[in-house]
Amino acid sequence: MTIAKSQPIKIAIVGPESTGKSSMAQYLAQELNTWSVPEYARYYCKNLERQYTFQDELNMFYGQIALEDAFLAMNPEVLVCDTTFLTVKIWSDHLFHHSAEEVLQELSSRSYDLYLLMNIDLPWVDDPLRDFPNDRAHFLSVWEKELANLSAEVVLISGLGEERMQAGLNAALNFLHRKK
Repeated sequence: MTIAKSQPIKIAIVGPESTGKSSMAQYLAQELNTWSVPEYARYYCKNLERQYTFQDELNMFYGQIALEDAFLAMNPEVLVCDTTFLTVKIWSDHLFHHSAEEVLQELSSRSYDLYLLMNIDLPWVDDPLRDFPNDRAHFLSVWEKELANLSAEVVLISGLGEERMQAGLNAALNFLHRKK
């Protein structure tokens, strides 16, 4: 008889631009002794010398899924995801007023166990890959709505510096403790 290995617990770090998602994902991965799936869109857009298109959003969707699947193939007990493909839906809806069917279908089949939604209480840090410094409150409400539509387990993470990192770690540890 073969006993199936349980699925890894996936913790997604999500939210508007410039809220510390990448820093939180790296910190949690280190503290939880696991891997962090990076945000594929950062690599994709880094050398893109034009305005991105709907097809670029779809390419980023496939890239994020492939990157996550590569990390999942290593069979971690816990996997931290620096954003998810849900970002593609949010950006596509905002910029192009619709989402690709592939993205919408994946919403029902690919789940995350815990979402840490990063609050907008950090100061904006300018970055050539960031677009909407004055719309973070809008995007926070979009994230809240999208996560509610998924009936996701969400913890809003606030605070500055170490306080913020500790809040994220506490939320992750509390969730993991409940799952054991």
